[in-house]
This record gives sequence, C-alpha cells and structure tokens, in this order.
Amino acid sequence: MNHKTLSIRPFIGAADFEESKNFYKDLGFEESVLGNEMSYFKTGGTGFYLQRAYVKDWVDNSMIFLEVDDVQRYWNELNQLNLPAKYKNVRLTGIRNYDWGSECFLHDPSGILWHFGAFKK
Repeated sequence: MNHKTLSIRPFIGAADFEESKNFYKDLGFEESVLGNEMSYFKTGGTGFYLQRAYVKDWVDNSMIFLEVDDVQRYWNELNQLNLPAKYKNVRLTGIRNYDWGSECFLHDPSGILWHFGAFKK
C-alpha cells in the first residue's frame, strides 16, 4: 500500500471533560469545539480528539508520543506551567536519555501518559 497521509488524530477520553479541556488549553493546545461530547485540540499541524467519555481500562492504557524539537526546552516550559499544582492527578517525570533520543513525561488529569520526545539526529 502506498499511503499519502495528511495527519493521524487519536481519540482520547476524559474522566472530567471540562477539566481536561482546560488542562489542554493551559498546555498550549488550541481547542475547536465539535459538539457537547468532543473537541479537537491542535498545536501546529498535530492534534487529537478529546471525548466526553471515560473507560478506565482504556484511559489507563493510553499513551501518546509527541515529538518536539528540544526536550530540555519543552521540559523547562512544562515545569513553568506548574500543572500538578493546578490539576489533581497530573504528574511530571523528568527527562530520560536513551540510545534513540530523549523524552520527558506528563500524566493528564485522567491518567493518559504523554511522552514528549526528540530523536537523535
């Protein structure tokens, strides 16, 4: 198959839809409301759908990798947002370096694990 893709947009759930919407706006994503049950959040040319839906096993096993240009800068900016103080259940984990590159981690208010990483050039 020869794919000519334009984007990939995962669907993620939220234990508290309003709280999660505010969290992602604080994180710097732009919201496009698609209805009472779903919004599209984007940054640059990348985005995802946030749903007013919560299935614990699904959310607890959801991980998203967002490639960034500079993990250290991104980590510094994440820390400045002080999201764990503003949102319960939000956790930050510092930068880890691997053979392939580096990444830091953020759990959203529902428990979805975000990886913010950069590959070695």
